[in-house]
Amino acid sequence: MNYLIDYWWVILIILILFAGLKTINQGTVGVVTVFGKYQRVLLPGLRLIIPFIEQIFKKISIQNRSVEMEFQAVTADQANVYFKSMLLYAVQNGNEETIKKVAFKFISERDLMQALTRTIEGTIRSFVATKRQAEILALRREIIEYVKEQIDQLLEDWGYHLLDLQINDITFDQAIIESMSRVVASNNLKAAAENEGQALLITKTKSAEAEGNAIKIAAMAEREAAMLRGQGVALFRQEVAKGMTEAAEQMKQANLDTNVILFSMWTEAIKNFAEFGKGNVIFLDGSSQGMEKTMQQIMAMMQMKNDQKSDRFDNR
Repeated sequence: MNYLIDYWWVILIILILFAGLKTINQGTVGVVTVFGKYQRVLLPGLRLIIPFIEQIFKKISIQNRSVEMEFQAVTADQANVYFKSMLLYAVQNGNEETIKKVAFKFISERDLMQALTRTIEGTIRSFVATKRQAEILALRREIIEYVKEQIDQLLEDWGYHLLDLQINDITFDQAIIESMSRVVASNNLKAAAENEGQALLITKTKSAEAEGNAIKIAAMAEREAAMLRGQGVALFRQEVAKGMTEAAEQMKQANLDTNVILFSMWTEAIKNFAEFGKGNVIFLDGSSQGMEKTMQQIMAMMQMKNDQKSDRFDNR
């Protein structure tokens, strides 16, 4: 006990030193004031301040912070728009001047949040007021870029900067949502009708093209068949004439009557008509006068053929 009484001042010094030891957590800085005036910044770790003279005015987190906001805006055509957004922000940096701004610009964290959210809400409302409700859903990115452009300088003056702003949900009054749904449905029906019309047009066009090509192919085939039939008939006639000429020459050399071979040809022709003809009835002049007339015509053709041969021989 006497020992404690003798060294009381040592114990007092130790207690004063322990009172001056302060712990600053990681991601946080401490702002030290002396009799209410800014003195210095304490970095994370175990720090020593002068007891009863220096005090930690505020501990400021330099970590990222987030806040959710819900608010309403009115478009240029008087439609109510409801926003749900998430704001991500942080202290701009760890510099002493920046920390001083963060520590002394606002009385409390609540005042900062109120000023920040109201500023962003007002900026979005001013942008939405210049647009029509039909445009809002397609302007999500433009709204975010507009807000960042408007408040970046303001946040810098407060010692903060905006990391991200996400607009998670944009909704309208129920009546507007129903009318928009009907517009979308009618546009889809219109697009479907147009697609069906185009498909039907393509089908009809292709069908007409196919039919036209089929007719064209059939016509070409018929033309080629007719040409081949004509060539066949011409060859047949040529061979008949050749055979008749040779037979007539042979009978003439043998001093035989050429009427015999003509009669044979006549009967063979009638037989061929009956055998290969496609009709059911064949009209022929079977009288002696008709046969004689036909033979005279054949004889005239043969005589014409012989005269042509003689002329070619004389020209040589």
